[in-house]
Amino acid sequence: MVEPGTRTAARRRGRRRAGEDTRAALLAAARVEFTERGFDGATVRRIAERAGVDPAMVNHWFGGKEQLFVSSLEIPLDMETIHRELLSGDRDELGVRIVTLFLQIWDRTGGGPLAALIRSVAGHEAAARMMREFVGKLIIGRIVARVAPDQVELRAALVGSQVIGLGMVRYVLALEPLASADHPTVIAAIAPNLQRYLTGPLD
Repeated sequence: MVEPGTRTAARRRGRRRAGEDTRAALLAAARVEFTERGFDGATVRRIAERAGVDPAMVNHWFGGKEQLFVSSLEIPLDMETIHRELLSGDRDELGVRIVTLFLQIWDRTGGGPLAALIRSVAGHEAAARMMREFVGKLIIGRIVARVAPDQVELRAALVGSQVIGLGMVRYVLALEPLASADHPTVIAAIAPNLQRYLTGPLD
């Protein structure tokens, strides 16, 4: 026997909301699921169920769970474009491309949502986990795995420490003269060390 309200609830969960309402509902549900379960633990089906929409809407609006995760952090990045831009070109110039890209993204928003996430890391485990997964899995980890000659996890952690450290000092602490240094100065100082973390000897 079906309990009263069960069919109504089922229809409500399966109903597709129109336009931006659907997108907003998915983002709100994703933030909860990713915070509670992490990137690996959250599933498209659970996110869609929490939002009350069909799981196909995730692909329709975001192209998949990965971009939904990035969008839920309110960070203006397109993962496919980033991976393509960073991995194209000379492998020995990858460090330069990484620093250049992050500076361009951060400076457009004054650090923006990513700086806000960095500020939250020290006091909130959920924010720390989301930062680890964003850097370790979705950006740095995948890039390093394509170019590293060995010790992929260590190299990824070292690259992450350099990139997040730059974001912390330049946009959160606003430590001078790094906070106002122009891009060529920052790139020249940091990219060689980043390149060693990516492809050079670590001993």
